[in-house]
Amino acid sequence: MDGMSTSHQITIHWRQENRTITHEVAEGDYILQSFEQQGDPLPFSCRNGCCTSCAVRVQSGQLDQKEAMGLSHELRRKGYGLLCVARAIGPLEAETQDEDEVYELQFGQHFGRGKVSPGLPIEEE
Repeated sequence: MDGMSTSHQITIHWRQENRTITHEVAEGDYILQSFEQQGDPLPFSCRNGCCTSCAVRVQSGQLDQKEAMGLSHELRRKGYGLLCVARAIGPLEAETQDEDEVYELQFGQHFGRGKVSPGLPIEEE
């Protein structure tokens, strides 16, 4: 067996749809793209690793996501990944996240109180 045909079992718990999907994904292939080709398009938006629509939290296994620009190193360390630029490098189990939740984790500290553009209706707490 040559190293070219290695594939890994990838399991995604799609919280929003209450589904669990498992596919074999070839080593080095983008997980999102592979799932799509196998008939299970997962949520995504930009496909460039810049937004957080396809964010997952890794439960076991690991991802290669060098291209995930939309994810801080801190969040990557906490186990978050962006499926659109995540390549399969081993068996993986991960759960989809609410985009807002990841966005908030990622950017909340930067766009916190007091830095909102004037003119937006903001409810004071």
